[in-house]
Amino acid sequence: MSTGLRRLAVLCLVAFGLLSVLVGPAQAADDASIDHAEHSNGQLKLLVSVPGDAVVDLGSVSVTIDGKKVDATAENASSNSDIQRTTVLAIDTSDSMNGARIDAAKAAASTYLDTVPANVAVGLVTFDNDVVVRQPPTLDHNAVRTVLGGLTLKHNTALYQGVQAAITATGTAGQRQVLVLSDGKDNTKAPLQPVIDAIKAAKIKVDVVALDQGAAAPQPLADMASASGGQVISANSDALAAAFNSEAAALVRQILVTATVPKTQRATEGTVAVSLDSGDATHTASAFIEVASKQDLSGDPFAAKPAASSNLQIPQAAMYGALAAIAVGVIGLVAALAGGGKADDRPTIDQQLQLYSASEEGARVSRAKIKQQSSVSITDQAKQAAEKALASNAGIEARIAGRLEGAGMALKSSEWLLLHLGIAFAAGIFGLLLSGGSPIAAVLFLLFGLIGPWVFLGLKRSRRLKAFDSSLPDTLQLMSGSLSAGLSLAQSLDTIVREGQEPMTSEFKRVIVESRLGVGLEDALEGVAARMQSVDFKWVVMAIRIQREVGGNLAELLNNVAGTLREREFLRRHVRALSAEGRLSAWILGGLPPAFLAYLTLTKPDYVHPMYTTPVGWVMLSGMAVLLTIGIFWMVKVAKVEV
Repeated sequence: MSTGLRRLAVLCLVAFGLLSVLVGPAQAADDASIDHAEHSNGQLKLLVSVPGDAVVDLGSVSVTIDGKKVDATAENASSNSDIQRTTVLAIDTSDSMNGARIDAAKAAASTYLDTVPANVAVGLVTFDNDVVVRQPPTLDHNAVRTVLGGLTLKHNTALYQGVQAAITATGTAGQRQVLVLSDGKDNTKAPLQPVIDAIKAAKIKVDVVALDQGAAAPQPLADMASASGGQVISANSDALAAAFNSEAAALVRQILVTATVPKTQRATEGTVAVSLDSGDATHTASAFIEVASKQDLSGDPFAAKPAASSNLQIPQAAMYGALAAIAVGVIGLVAALAGGGKADDRPTIDQQLQLYSASEEGARVSRAKIKQQSSVSITDQAKQAAEKALASNAGIEARIAGRLEGAGMALKSSEWLLLHLGIAFAAGIFGLLLSGGSPIAAVLFLLFGLIGPWVFLGLKRSRRLKAFDSSLPDTLQLMSGSLSAGLSLAQSLDTIVREGQEPMTSEFKRVIVESRLGVGLEDALEGVAARMQSVDFKWVVMAIRIQREVGGNLAELLNNVAGTLREREFLRRHVRALSAEGRLSAWILGGLPPAFLAYLTLTKPDYVHPMYTTPVGWVMLSGMAVLLTIGIFWMVKVAKVEV
């Protein structure tokens, strides 16, 4: 049993050794680091820090993006300012720095300024009881040295606020670094977490020099450094200058690597690996970073690409002139519909006979009238063309006329048709001009111009019908009172015309006019019921017709009908109030998804573009539309109660 265990152990050791040999080199840790990355115009620029003082062969640079080798060059970052580099020194000026400490801090900062490359902007922030930005980042290092020499000490140590002020002072562009020097902890009772959050949000490197704190630096200093990937350097007064000089030397040794992003790159992020030779050693660095923007990727379906050059360039003034010509052409086309749109201006046979049979003066007057009739304006020609176009389709004309009558508008069907077409065309032109010539916007606005007026007419008609039904009980009460006072039915209708409100007055006035032209009073009232689509008024007309045939007290009858209608209206409103929650829920639940989708389309178009451009997105949109339509239909049916 023991022999078997020994053999198994030996096999495990051998397998582990082979695995270490095979996998070990592939998982070797990088000894260099990519400190900063920027991309623009298909190029990726990297700031790489190589450890030690070895001389790096810049010609040996090699860069891979997601395992694919790309063209790359390397140069010393001190000789190139393509990437802005900024460092802010945050120095503790509390009373605890009194004596040799503050002198050593000034000397160390001065050494840093002597060593740091000339193209690195340096700023200075001090913190004690107050936090002061002594010098914003500048390439004039002598200006920083001058401010450094005049530092004085105060009570307290606002360490956390000082670090936050230094982060803000670094700005937002390029590689940014904060070098903190402190000999203690924050004693202002300020919380540490906001500082950690600010460091992470700014993606900035924070290195901390802990002065005379022994081997173990205070935990807050270590937390701030680790939050940014920086380091904590423990130093005493004598070693302070060396620590600052080491930080500046790291910037001197930084290498700027420029790599060309391949045109076949499809992802905006990728794993970038850099290798540089230094004698017999090879330094490597890798990081998962953003390598290109969506606009830089040639294969990105959402990227904004410049339009292909064309030899035909249409000036804007010519485009607007063409639009105006189209507008005139459309108006002329409408006027020329149905037989060229030209009215038949030939005089009739009666007019021709009148010319021969009348006296000379009468003939002159007749010729003037014929000439006046023959000079028809463009507007009249357009109306005549619209009338002839509607005459060939009586169904459309009757539908338009019914809606116009129900809405109480005095327009004719032909006039409404011309107005509708004019609004649609104007909306299309407005959308075209507003979008800078986009045909999609023109079509959308044109559709809105075609649908909008028809919807407006329907809403106006619906409101008028509701107003008629709601005022019907009071109207019947007024008719009953007039009949009780001894007036006839026609006189009671005239009373309503004089004392009533719209739409009752206009409808009953039409009844009186029709009755004077020979139409029966009951038939004229039935016309009102048909135009207003009022079942209640149809019952009233039926009651009036029966009463006039068999006799009876019409005033009492109308009074009873008015009471019944009031009770029905009360019940209808009561049911509507009880079902208001359901109807409101249908509106909210039905309108919220498309409204939120429209909001995302306007504010985060890249996030929702796959919904419009990929098959999966089309399927999701179709499914959403179907399910949403079914849900809205179901909720409306549940909330709707017929009374």
